[in-house]
Amino acid sequence: MSIVRKRSAANKAYIPSNARDNQYILAEFAITDKLLAFISPNISADSTQPYYDFYQSLSQLLFTLSNDYAIKSSLFIANDKLVRVRYSQEMHQWQTSQQILFYYDPQSHELQNSFFDASVRAKKITLLFLASGDDIRYKAALFHQKVTNLVASFAQQVQLSANDIRLRDHQHLTYDIFAKNKGCLGSQAHKLRPIYDRYHSQNTVIPRECSAISYAVINLTIDNRLLGLVDIDSNSIDPYNPLYTYLSDTFSLVAKRFNLNNGALIANGLVPIVRHSLHEIISKLGELQMLGYNPKQSPCGLVSKWKADELVDNVQLIFVATTEDSQHSGYGKFVNQIEQAMRLLATELEIPPNKDELTLRFHQHIAYNL
Repeated sequence: MSIVRKRSAANKAYIPSNARDNQYILAEFAITDKLLAFISPNISADSTQPYYDFYQSLSQLLFTLSNDYAIKSSLFIANDKLVRVRYSQEMHQWQTSQQILFYYDPQSHELQNSFFDASVRAKKITLLFLASGDDIRYKAALFHQKVTNLVASFAQQVQLSANDIRLRDHQHLTYDIFAKNKGCLGSQAHKLRPIYDRYHSQNTVIPRECSAISYAVINLTIDNRLLGLVDIDSNSIDPYNPLYTYLSDTFSLVAKRFNLNNGALIANGLVPIVRHSLHEIISKLGELQMLGYNPKQSPCGLVSKWKADELVDNVQLIFVATTEDSQHSGYGKFVNQIEQAMRLLATELEIPPNKDELTLRFHQHIAYNL
């Protein structure tokens, strides 16, 4: 094999054939006095549900346009909660005080629904579009174009400036790193190109000034076997400090071994939310652990967040890509480095690859004003 071919292979990730694809797009805009006056000019302050007609009118417009543009799953959300979408064979949704989560299978589920409190004027409205069918990654540009056309039509009909609408395209690729050990022998080579490049190659133009971020999240389940690797004193005020210290040290060891210098270990019971940010941000916001990164800057290093007096069910290991990680027109090499690091982690933690799962979810996000 030539040197060129070896280098080409090293820049591709070989993803198991049973990997799961997800794509969802958010269109967000503020509820202004102007918008309220245009949609519902006769809102009564004496009503117990003064905003019902307002929300209902906008949600029905969304569903009508979704049918017109052949988008099978769309949701209207006006409760100022963080929207998260995950794969599940069973379709359901649940809410916390800060989040609204949707679980669905793109190949079998379709839904249109609205979520709002008619007695409350929310700060913003979120239109959520879920990709459906198969070959989601291949068809991502087409889905993005359909959504932007729909949202442009929506904006025109409610007299919204396109610049007032923020579009966020989220894509996930999820698989078990040890799928091959469990009998899944099929795989597919991916360069994992940045969304901007993939879309432009398919004649879907998005602004160059869009913000973009790519990262991977690995879910490490805490079980009795892991607990047995360290001495835990149940009478101590911080009984799990030895466990989290050991996991943090191992995480740092394997990450640096494979030149992964931008990431975090989260074991404090909070939900890690990774966002593009001009400056590094590591902060707690209620039930959320906010992590802000600028991919154009040098790596920010590895951080660990845990609560030594609480045992969590899962530890989240996060690796964030910089622009240098896609210098070969894709994140394939970056994902390969993560897989190698996680296999070494599994060896260090004595995780049986033919039994336990080590799930990797590769995220690619872009955002821009419509």
